[in-house]
Amino acid sequence: MIKFSILISTKNRLEDLQLTLQKISHLLQREDVECIIYDDGSTDKTSEFLKENHTNIQLLTNQKSKGYIYNRNYLLNNCKGKYAISLDDDSNFITENCLEIIENHFETNENCGVIACRIFWSKEEPFAIHTNEVAQKVSGFVGCGHIWNMDAWKKIPNYPEWFEFYGEEDFASLQLVKKGLEIHYVPEILVHHRVNVSARKKDKDYQIRRRRSLRAGWYNYFMFYPISIVPKKMLYTIWQQLKNHTFKGNSKATFAMFQAILDLLLNSVNIFKTSNRLTHKEYKEYCNLAKAKIYWNPNEK
Repeated sequence: MIKFSILISTKNRLEDLQLTLQKISHLLQREDVECIIYDDGSTDKTSEFLKENHTNIQLLTNQKSKGYIYNRNYLLNNCKGKYAISLDDDSNFITENCLEIIENHFETNENCGVIACRIFWSKEEPFAIHTNEVAQKVSGFVGCGHIWNMDAWKKIPNYPEWFEFYGEEDFASLQLVKKGLEIHYVPEILVHHRVNVSARKKDKDYQIRRRRSLRAGWYNYFMFYPISIVPKKMLYTIWQQLKNHTFKGNSKATFAMFQAILDLLLNSVNIFKTSNRLTHKEYKEYCNLAKAKIYWNPNEK
């Protein structure tokens, strides 16, 4: 019987994917685990590699890219596991007995819809893995390492494909709040996300990442926050962009901000259709939750 579904969406990152599969090979050998990989139109022979070397993995392919969120929705809606583990193609578990921890946490916390893992972001593995952090309720989770209780996923709408990238986890988090379900940060489960975060500012997609990140936050404001809160939140975020980027000469960040404002206007119909606004009481409870734990540092005890 399949209990755990490991879900990975990938595109043209064969080397990263190969290392991920090597790192989690002990999990893929278990009879209660299925692994489904969605190849979103790769041209680097990802599918050919998987067909030849990983016959135990279910492979889905798009001849033409349909986008990360489309793939994630499809994977979640078609997996067989009771618990769905979402990993990026450049992330892997460091914790050896992660599946046992996942099952135990969900079984002893019936109101938990998503487990957010402790995540270390670096090309190199952490020099230490111990932490004194304890499990707690949080307001959100990160895409590269989290686990869904599928009963919870089935109670909320799919990730919105028109977000394209960024913000879909916050969308799901707010939908869970509306259903009275919780997100738990479980630091006992450590994920290594093999990314150099500081180097991203030099990447070619820096501007588009900023644009999508900003607009996704604004989409969620307008869909979920009480109307009286939205203008203040919008003005604050715009001021922060001006103060921290525009006035310091960061033209790419400034242009990204104006693009995000235009995207907000262009998607006003989608926002209106998808709106599921929090009451003032729900909003207050949401704000009182600990923020999503995104980056972990071995020096944090």
